[in-house]
Amino acid sequence: MKKIGFLSFGHWGNHPSYQARSASDTLLQSIDLAVAAEEIGLDGAYFRVHHFAAQLASPFPLLAAIGAKTSKIEIGTGVIDMRYENPLYMVENAGAADLISGGRLQLGISRGSPEQVIDGWRYFGYEPAEGEDDAIMGRHNALEFLDKLRGEGFARPNPNPMFPNPPGLLRLEPHSDGLRERIWWGAGSNATAIWAAEHGMNLQSSTLKDDENGKPFHVQQAEQIRAYKEAWKKAGHDREPRVSVSRSIFAIVSDQDRLYFGGEAKRSDQIGFIDNKRAIFGRSYAAEPDQLIKDLAKDEAIQEADTLLLTIPNTLGVEYNVHVLSAILEHVAPGLGWR
Repeated sequence: MKKIGFLSFGHWGNHPSYQARSASDTLLQSIDLAVAAEEIGLDGAYFRVHHFAAQLASPFPLLAAIGAKTSKIEIGTGVIDMRYENPLYMVENAGAADLISGGRLQLGISRGSPEQVIDGWRYFGYEPAEGEDDAIMGRHNALEFLDKLRGEGFARPNPNPMFPNPPGLLRLEPHSDGLRERIWWGAGSNATAIWAAEHGMNLQSSTLKDDENGKPFHVQQAEQIRAYKEAWKKAGHDREPRVSVSRSIFAIVSDQDRLYFGGEAKRSDQIGFIDNKRAIFGRSYAAEPDQLIKDLAKDEAIQEADTLLLTIPNTLGVEYNVHVLSAILEHVAPGLGWR
């Protein structure tokens, strides 16, 4: 068995083929899709977070709204860029959203990826410390966030407060027990996956990572996951970690599917450069179900992960995306032992 969720990039735009023409469309359709995904038996609803773009940016109002309208589905991000975040305010937002959902948040965080503007985090008021870069700043913010999620007091109380204080140092509120164990790190390299394991975070690995040895993407990603699991074991944590991978997978079961994704069948891994580093982008999968089952059975990284996030074309609307997800659940997942 494998948990299966969707991952939405949350795009919108004034395009004649788009069902999501505005931010309002995308936000409301995201809620509707999460509700529908729960109804068809999907395990998770996850959302990308990007700033200065016609995409979803502030996740917590959306996650809270989905939490209020669903009852079982996991609700998460993939990922929140910690270079842009006030860790303490984020603890309060995350705690509130998690309590509204009944403890179903699965928050993916990371140092982030290249954005639409140069050093966008500077506009949010953040600067790396002297001698550090933005990646280190993002990791520092992440560790501060993790520390304060524990719910331990750290702030000295006012001796003359407006309302009575409990004894001792004060913590941030609202606090949600267990949320600390449901934080994931989006790792783009083997080294950052190991770092995530050492700090007790679950692992999210996407369709992009550093090209560290020239092997096919799914092999490199599987190696990353194995390195993460070994580091987790060495760290001596008292729980089992979770690992997710994301994939673009489309079961072609209709003429409309073939029109949209028939050309994806011949796609292969791609090589590019991000932040002056050689990176590898994993292939998409698009085929009739029997062929998909054969192709996906060879994907080593999917085999290593307990959770699979299916990237979706959110601009095509709720109805079509429910069809895309249902096709995987009905025609592909059983043949691979995922259901």
